[in-house]
This record gives sequence, structure tokens and C-alpha cells, in this order.
Amino acid sequence: MDQDRKVRVRFAPSPTGGLHLGGVRTALFNYLFARHHNGTFVLRIEDTDQTRFVQGAEEYIQDCLQWCGIEPDESPLHGGAYGPYRQSERKANYQAYAEQLVADGYAYYAFDTAEELDAQRKLHPNFKYSHENRSQLRNSLSLPETEVQRLIAEGHPYVIRIKMPVGETIGFDDMIRGVVSFDSSLVDDKVLLKADGMPTYHLAVVVDDYLMGITHAFRGEEWLPSAPVHILLWEYLGWRNSMPHWAHLPLILKPDGNGKLSKRDGDRLGFPVYAMNWQDPKTGDLTRGFREMGFLPEAFVNMLALLGWNDGSDQELFSLDELIAKFSVDRISKAGAKFDFEKAKWFNHEWIKQSKDEALLPELRNVLAEQGVLDVDPTYLAEVLPLVKERLTFLSDFWEQASYFFKRPEGYDLAAVQPKWTAEKTDFFADMITKLENFDPWHSAELESFYKLAIQASGMKVGELMLPFRIMLVGGKFGPHVFDIAALLGREETIARMKSGLEAFITPAAL
Repeated sequence: MDQDRKVRVRFAPSPTGGLHLGGVRTALFNYLFARHHNGTFVLRIEDTDQTRFVQGAEEYIQDCLQWCGIEPDESPLHGGAYGPYRQSERKANYQAYAEQLVADGYAYYAFDTAEELDAQRKLHPNFKYSHENRSQLRNSLSLPETEVQRLIAEGHPYVIRIKMPVGETIGFDDMIRGVVSFDSSLVDDKVLLKADGMPTYHLAVVVDDYLMGITHAFRGEEWLPSAPVHILLWEYLGWRNSMPHWAHLPLILKPDGNGKLSKRDGDRLGFPVYAMNWQDPKTGDLTRGFREMGFLPEAFVNMLALLGWNDGSDQELFSLDELIAKFSVDRISKAGAKFDFEKAKWFNHEWIKQSKDEALLPELRNVLAEQGVLDVDPTYLAEVLPLVKERLTFLSDFWEQASYFFKRPEGYDLAAVQPKWTAEKTDFFADMITKLENFDPWHSAELESFYKLAIQASGMKVGELMLPFRIMLVGGKFGPHVFDIAALLGREETIARMKSGLEAFITPAAL
């Protein structure tokens, strides 16, 4: 790393839809690197492809980063000295640089229509615009200069393409992969400026990284084939000494390791691949996100950081501050990282267990509200949470694990009770209901002691009378310590549930 350049990194997504977890990981690694080196983290929206622009996607990206706790220092929202931070607002910058490349002989005008290019693809299945065929196509390298000027003057649409050299080796030192080199003859003449005056990614990323003073660029390894074009642009524009250090991150792979993880894989296997819910404004289709499934942002970020990086120890749980302190590029793997949803769930379970109760309560109120439980005493909710906290894999599990604290059972697991039900048990519970009406103090330990002494006096076994009591209170064979449940429900509610349960248990089939 250059000691005399303050670290400036950028996350540069396109606002075309939901934010894939691979995109969030790229943002995270940029953020961790910047914070580790006391640098600046920039969010730049690459919206030059207006045909793919989706309304609301930019705001969604910013919301995702905010939820993860990796907010940028400079962005369309925050501003900064290197703005504007949307490429569509920087359009005036790109034309001049593209024209400069043409004037210097490093690029050329291409007048081929879409129909002409389609015809070429039909004739040549592996068609690519390159040194092999550029002299036979309609461009400023094959046409007379007078014809080129006439076409431009008459307003004929054109694009500007880079003129890739032949037989050169183009290389660079990747921070993760070491020296990487390419044969220039195998790279096609990429479009730099489109007919609408908007730049392609290739030109815009170089110009903007230069103008914004970006020192290090983290991006997915799928961009490696584009690296020779970008390196040449840095050189052709005279900026090679200012080129950022590159780091091409390993892919996040499908659970079986065969190929890059996609949204389709998540749909097929039943897990999210987006950070947050995304609803397509055109189709209305909703794609579920990690947040809405019940993931804590701390767990999501922790899980992402370990997809392709580790600190060299056996530690698995890292806070964001710990990740910042320990992050180093030399611990990023070259190999792709398999996504393991079971492991992701484990991270979330562990983070729920170690999170402070008060930090979880607002989200749990939302879980209850989704079930129609709106008026919840905050103190009561704070007493319920510790009883079920360690049973939660997702925050959304709270309703399944604790619903009986907020509403009476709608049914009972009679199959677990009735086959062994007796008149003696009926008498025991009828007597217990009467005694509990005046029992004091209504605390878990005292209730347990009183209840077990009553069982001992009855001559029956503890196991025969504990399960029916639990099912009376919660409806089934689940939940935390039954006397903790009774203590929290209170005398009136516990007795009411015992009466309802007893009535359900006493049927002709049971006696």
C-alpha cells in the first residue's frame, strides 16, 4: 500500500434491483479496508445504463448498507468533495475523455447498426468486434476520413470503441491473486461510449476512479476479464501512476460448490440471497431478504466476512469493530467460498444469544404486530424474551416459540394426554385449581415446590402430572420451564388455562 496516499475505496453498484449478498460482501470488504487504514469509504451509483435502471433501487441499496452498519462517508445521500456520486450526473465528463482517446489513436468511432451486428452474429456464432474483423466493419478505421466526418455531421449514431493492441501482454499485480496477465489479442474492442452519450462501465469506472482519487478497488473476480481494458485506459489517458491497487474477490458459490450463487438458487433451496426484501416495481414480485427472515445485521455481516476471509485463528464470532481491527487483504482466499445456509443460521442463533435483550425488543414488537398482537406491555415482553431467547434461530421464530405468552392455546395435544388420563388425574387438577386460587407468593420456585409436594401427596408420579400441566398452559409439549411460564402468565391466566385444558381432557374417550 502506498504510504503517501490516504486510502479511498468505493462500492459502485448499479441500481437495477435487489442487493445480492455478494454485492454486500464487496461493500463490506471495502468498508473494512477503509476503516482499518483510517481511510474513506465512497458509495458511487453506476446508473449509466438507463435501460436497466429500476426506480427505488438506489434508495434500497442505501437502506441495505445502513442496516448492515456499513454506511459510506461520501455518497449521493451524504455528499462530499468528489461529487456528484451518481454517474448519470457526471455525463459531461466522459465524452471528452472518449474523444481524447480517439484523437490519440487509442479508440475509434463505430457506426455499425444493431441490425448489422446481429447479422454478423448469425454468420459468426462466436462473433466479437476485434482486430480480426474491425477492418471489415463500419468504423473510422475502415472508412475514409471524409466519410467518417460526413456520418458524424449528419448525426448518424455511433459508439466509441477501444482499439485493443495485438500481441501485447497486459499484466498487473492483484492484491489477492498476485501477478495476473492477459494476451491483448484475445480481448475484443469494448464499447467505451454508447450512442446516447453515456459511458459503459469500462470508461466510467476508470474516469471516476481517477477523478475521485480512488486508491484501492475491490470487486468480484467476474470482472477479471475486463481488467486489461481498464489497465490500458489508465495508461492511454496518462494516469497509470494513479491507478488504484486491484483486489478481485473470490466468488460466493452455490452450496454444492458448482457455480456462482444466484437468486434462483435461493428460490430453489429456500433461503434468501438478498440483504433485505426487494419488491420489483414492474412485476410486483417480492424477493425475501435476510433482514425480514429474522437475521440480525451483526450476524449477517459476520457471516459475510467469513465467506472468503479469515483471521488465521479458530475465532468465528466477530463484531464489526473486531473485523475492522483484524481485516487484512492477505487473509482473503483466492478460491470461491461455498454458501452454507445452515452455518448462516448458526451465526444468527449465536448472535441472538449474546445480544442484549433491550436491543432485540423493538424487532420482536414488529414480529408480534405481524401476528395482530399490537398492545404489548414492554415490561412483560422484556420478561418473556429471556425464557425463549436461546431457542431462537431467527427473530421471526419468536412467535412460534412464545405465542402462548400472548394468547391462549387454540387447541391441545390431546394425543399426548388422553390415552393415560384417569379420574384420579381429574381430581388432582380440580383440587390444584382450587388451591392455586389462594396460593402466595406467585413465583416460579414456590409454585414448583408446592406442585411437586401435591404430586407426592397424591401418590402419583411427577412425570404423569407435569406434561398435562404444560399442555394446559401452552397447548403442546414445548416451551421453557413450565413454572416459569405459569409465574409469568400470572394467577388468573394460569387458572383459566388449567380450567379450559381440564375440560378438554375430560371426554368419554379419556375416562
